[in-house]
Amino acid sequence: MQTDFNTFQQTIGLEFNDLALLRQAFTHRSYLNEHRGEVVGHNERLEFLGDAVLELISTHFLYEKYPEKAEGDLTAYRAALVNAVTCAEVANSIGMNDFLLLSRGEAKDTGRARNILLANAFEALVGAIYLDLGYDATRAFITKHLFPKIEAIVKDRLWQDAKSALQEKAQESEGTTPHYTVLKETGPDHDKHFIVGVYVRDTLLAEGSGKSKQEAEQSAAREALDKKGW
Repeated sequence: MQTDFNTFQQTIGLEFNDLALLRQAFTHRSYLNEHRGEVVGHNERLEFLGDAVLELISTHFLYEKYPEKAEGDLTAYRAALVNAVTCAEVANSIGMNDFLLLSRGEAKDTGRARNILLANAFEALVGAIYLDLGYDATRAFITKHLFPKIEAIVKDRLWQDAKSALQEKAQESEGTTPHYTVLKETGPDHDKHFIVGVYVRDTLLAEGSGKSKQEAEQSAAREALDKKGW
């Protein structure tokens, strides 16, 4: 874990007026319990703001980029562009993982659990940039780091309803309908995270994670399609 947030802002090419706000974007609630008095706040409020800013800027981008697409397609594109998986990928690519401020317990998380923490921190970072540097700087940051993902999302059809595709393939190949089970549920009511398994009969095909059961089911279905080569 690094705590020199000057280094991070140089990495992303921004200069914050309030470095404490940048630090807050990386601070998980659990970190406060072990470092009382060291930091003022955690990143959940910034995440709440960043989520809305991210959605607005992404919506405007997609509206202009795909003038021929209907609302339903644009909504699906946006969901794939700003979901936890994509946000975690971007967070990793800009080195956010090295700066997360977590409790000792949370710091041990790996895989999907760590990616959820990264996705939340990315949204909080967007909120912090918006508050400190304004809309234009936030749009430039998102344009540089997130929007290049859209080409692969559209080309690889990552925006499609993976559950429907999996159901069709499973019925065709296995003669049965997949079913989903919540394997793990964490977080307070306002910030739940789910890990879901998708099964054909009693066989676990894949697991997926998300901020809702529906998102986690889609993630599991995509993973199953990939594993089965469907």
